[in-house]
Amino acid sequence: MKIFWLACYYGFAYHLPSTYSLGKIGLYSGRLRRFFFKHIAKKCGHHVNIERHAFFGKGFGIELGNYSDLGIDCHVPNDIKIGDYVMMGPKCFILPNDTHDISRLDIPMQQAGRMVKPGRTIIGSDVWIGRQVLFTGGKHIGDHCVIGAGSVVTKDVESYAVVGGNPIRVIRYRNK
Repeated sequence: MKIFWLACYYGFAYHLPSTYSLGKIGLYSGRLRRFFFKHIAKKCGHHVNIERHAFFGKGFGIELGNYSDLGIDCHVPNDIKIGDYVMMGPKCFILPNDTHDISRLDIPMQQAGRMVKPGRTIIGSDVWIGRQVLFTGGKHIGDHCVIGAGSVVTKDVESYAVVGGNPIRVIRYRNK
């Protein structure tokens, strides 16, 4: 049955206009995407917004909290947890938690296969993720964080941190 919902989402709702465009057409487009997402994801909170061209693979293990959204053209992997009140800007990309095996020199990397690193990507609650942020897999983002536009997240982020850059660095803390 999940294949049916995936086909409906990627074949139809995925291509509908943005939630905040074209008045009621956009509003109903967002509601349709949310309806299909609820049947695909492991957990879908209340009042979530799934934007146009949001890609989440097969949806296995995805948890999206209340009042959170997946931005326009975003890409999230399976097995991710996103807390409540998370704002995600357009074109964010969260890499899966696997990589190529580069330890063997006797065969080409392409033939060496993939390695899954331990850990799950977890984004806390009340987090603002700017436009075109790139996450490497398996990172933990604390609660109440801000991640600046165009940042590359290569390490975990403490709660209340405002971070930015490539790779990210702490700019300040929201609670100090």
